[in-house]
Amino acid sequence: MSLKNPRFILPVIVLSQFAGTSLWFAGNAVLPDLILELSLDLSAVGHVTMVVQAGFIIGTLIFAAMNMADRYSPVKVFFLCSVLGAIFNLSVIFASGYTTLLSARFLTGFFLAGIYPVGMKIASDWHKEGLGKALGYLVGALVLGTAFPHFLKFAGADLPWRFVMVSTSVLSVSGGLLLLLTVNDGPYGGKKGDFKPSVMFKLFKDRNFRSAAFGYFGHMWELYTFWAFVPVMIAFYNSDIDGQLNVPIWSFLIIAVGCLSCIAGGYLSQKRGSKYVATVSLMISGICCLISPFIFDLPYPVFLLVMVIWGISVVSDSPQFSTLVARSADRSYVATGLTLVNSIGFATTIISIQILTAVWVEWLTPWAFLILFAGPLFGWFSIRKFKVHSTTL
Repeated sequence: MSLKNPRFILPVIVLSQFAGTSLWFAGNAVLPDLILELSLDLSAVGHVTMVVQAGFIIGTLIFAAMNMADRYSPVKVFFLCSVLGAIFNLSVIFASGYTTLLSARFLTGFFLAGIYPVGMKIASDWHKEGLGKALGYLVGALVLGTAFPHFLKFAGADLPWRFVMVSTSVLSVSGGLLLLLTVNDGPYGGKKGDFKPSVMFKLFKDRNFRSAAFGYFGHMWELYTFWAFVPVMIAFYNSDIDGQLNVPIWSFLIIAVGCLSCIAGGYLSQKRGSKYVATVSLMISGICCLISPFIFDLPYPVFLLVMVIWGISVVSDSPQFSTLVARSADRSYVATGLTLVNSIGFATTIISIQILTAVWVEWLTPWAFLILFAGPLFGWFSIRKFKVHSTTL
């Protein structure tokens, strides 16, 4: 059965995106168990996150250079990567040391390159209008998928940590299969692009594409580093209040609430435009970065409130940046544009994660989180240069 109406297709893409991206932070959710079982040190927080990002970056660069989802069926690419990503995610349970663990997470990240940006390509091929709203739901699914392993860790607290890895792998395969069986390639994909690696450079000659891309890079400096350190921040705060906060469930809630803000931002973009939503989000999350060193001295309801606000604002601009990138790119190379921008954006996360990890391990001070402010600041200056037209609202 193949669906024809975009109204019914979007929920399927959203479900499949949620299922596939649940692989992303599965390793982080069980990291305390892996640290004990494999005798890892504190730097594992940064390394395990970084290696997934590195795999994603290499994967997106290869996919972009080969114009993969512009030359072949993006639905089939999504399905294949959902299966392969699940296999390597599952292989973590057989890891015997740091090398095999990092290899498994790297390959999981590599095949996520065929899930996240390709899912956005499929959505853009089915939505000539209202792409900002559609991508709001889609990135919301990414956020929920990212947070979901923390919920599994909470729900399966009495089960072996391998339960999280098995569950997310099964979920990923199911999501890819659902998409393959029910969704065809969309009618607005344009002609199939030829194999032209030079397109990657040509895209950046467009001023709007460049502005949206640079804004996204600033946003990404903050986003995944914040997500990676949410459990660390809660655990650090917990050390002063005798462990009153449940780290897995609060990590899930603080990350997952971004799903709602992505969706709300998508609807708001219909009235105020994607640039407006992205700008406001950057400003709020930037303020959270600036006050972060002080929130650890506040009563825990206030601490949690700030963390939730940060979780809301840190990602609500993501679908809008992707919308602006998609609308600014050549229609024959939308997937290449999205994949390329994703790749460079995720490269910035490696730098920010490594810097913050090094500072945190050395000094264990909340002042380290000021490092994240560079992202919203750069993103805000970049998106100001974007010229809004009716097609990019």
